[in-house]
Order: sequence, then structure tokens, then C-alpha cells
Amino acid sequence: MVTTMVTQSRVESLASSGIQSIPKEYVRPQEELTSIGNIFEEEKKQGPQVPTIDLEDLVSEDKEARERCHEALKKAATEWGVMHLVNHGVPEELMDRVRVAGEGFFNQPVEEKEKYANDHASGNIQGYGSKLANNACGQLEWEDYFFHLVHPEDKRDMKIWPKNPSDYIPATSEYSKHLRGLTTKVLSALSLGLGLQEDRLETEVGGKDELLIQMKINYYPKCPQPELALGVEAHTDVSALTFILHNMVPGLQLFYEGKWVTAKCVPNSIIMHIGDTVEILSNGKYKSILHRGLVNKEKVRISWAAFCEPPKEKIILKPLPETVSETEPALYPPRTFSQHIEHKLFRKTQELNGAK
Repeated sequence: MVTTMVTQSRVESLASSGIQSIPKEYVRPQEELTSIGNIFEEEKKQGPQVPTIDLEDLVSEDKEARERCHEALKKAATEWGVMHLVNHGVPEELMDRVRVAGEGFFNQPVEEKEKYANDHASGNIQGYGSKLANNACGQLEWEDYFFHLVHPEDKRDMKIWPKNPSDYIPATSEYSKHLRGLTTKVLSALSLGLGLQEDRLETEVGGKDELLIQMKINYYPKCPQPELALGVEAHTDVSALTFILHNMVPGLQLFYEGKWVTAKCVPNSIIMHIGDTVEILSNGKYKSILHRGLVNKEKVRISWAAFCEPPKEKIILKPLPETVSETEPALYPPRTFSQHIEHKLFRKTQELNGAK
């Protein structure tokens, strides 16, 4: 039996309750507030722009066209660590189906979504949830989410996949297959960019059998005081790669050259982040960029983030020998993926405690 307390803890319920001001646990610390602006105004600003990479020639038979595409991808991964991918091979119609299915799930009453609620206390992180306070000051983020593993198929827990809308399972399954293929193409190009065999990076993150794709649908309700809140606080992704689809409402910001840059909405694109895993393997040559999500009072924002991750314990992540030299020593100690996650959480807690 779901308690009323659980339902009230959802940000969606809070947002639709008619409040004019947000609870104090959602208010960001003063040092962050000076950089939080109106996201629609931020999107119009000139200045550095997240690069757009056309993948049409990624596997072209024309060697020069293929090399130009590889070089553009390498440059974006080196300088930014994030990019809009166009002509990525995922059908536009399929992306629309994924959006419609995800929105359909979140448009159901909260009580219906609670049937899929996760339970962090018992270790069940898959399902419907809201961000827990995992920092020393107990701050919360203005989002609800739905999280589940989508690849490989034999590791899926179909009990927690939504039955409604009816196209949720078919659309998400097909989309995950396309993302798995796209992952291979991108990792191959990034391997070549490091002077490695083209299958090297994929092998180092689990290969055909062990690489996981986790899907997190982020639901950011309208916020009465968006200048005080964040949908997602500043972080880097622990993944190898992250692919993001969204509903064309701006919100993603990247910390580039000392300033927050807002990603513009590029039609039919998929945003791709280089994650910590690839940064470590490349010894910092490819960047895992700090990013965050802003909210607004006018439109609900939804994003579909697919995290491509190595197995938690089977692989030791460390700079590849080919990326290390006397002048470029290893920047990262050897760790399993699980140990890397624990290290980041521990370091974050230490920083927050030290700041008190």
C-alpha cells in the first residue's frame, strides 16, 4: 500500500499544489544563485555554442569524408566533451514514439505511477522515483524520474517496464537497439582518434556482451521560483557515453571556459556527453564536462538520458598505456566502475562537509 507521504514527496505533486514559493530544501546555496537565470533568455545568448556534429559520413566509403567526420567528432570530444549529433541513424519517427510514450507515462496520475515506485532502502533503484538528498546539506532537485536498464535484453526487469502507454515497451526496446549500434560507431571513431584499434574503447568498457545501457527519463515540472532551483545540480556523468533526447524545452547547461553555456535546441538531434569512463581511458584527452539542468515556470521539460556503462566490478578503469608517456603521466588511479562512483560520492560529501 503506497502511503500518502510518498505521493506528496513527488515534485510533480508539489508543483501542481498551487504553491507560490518552493520549500527551502529545494533552494540552491547562494554561490549558485548568481548564475541561475531565465533559461529562455539564456538560450538566446550569443557566445560559445555546443558543437553540432553531422555523423552522415561516419562510416562513408569516401575516405576523406570519413576522416573529416572523425576529426570533427574528435575535436568536439577534446574541446567540449558534449555535442549535438545529427544524421545519427535513429529514425525521427522512432524518436517521436519514444517521446510520446515517455510523456504518456508521466501524464498519468501520480497514484498510477506509484505502482512502479522504486525503493532505494532495499536497493531497488529501478522504477519511478524522485531524487533523494545525497548531499550533506540535504538539498533536493526539482525533478521526478523513471529509471531502468534497457540493454542487454536478457538483463531487463520487465516487471517494472510501464504497461501504459501500450507503445512504451516496443518503442523503448527499438530505441535501445539503435543506441547500442550508435555506441559502437562513436566509440570506434573515438578509438581511432586516440591512434588505437577501432574496437579498443568498446572492448575496454565491456564489449558486445557486458556494456550496459541504463535509461533515465527526467521529468522537470514547472517551477514557481526557477531562479532558486535546479532540475539537476552540477555534475559529470560516470558513464562511457550518455545520449540525451528531449522535448525541445531548453534546460541543459555546460560549464565551458569558466562560464555556464546553455545548449540550444537542435531539431532531430541527440545530445551526446563523453562520460568519466572515456575521460579516464583517454587519460583526459577526451573531456567529461560539468553540466546541470535549469527549470522554468512556463513549460514542463522532459529528457531521456541513456547511460552507456561498463560492468561495475569486472573491468579496471585506468588510462590506456598508449595514452600515457613521460610528458603525459597517468592522471587517474586504477579503479573499478563501482569504486569510481563511490570515490565521487565520497569526495562530494567531503567537499560539502568541509564547506560548512
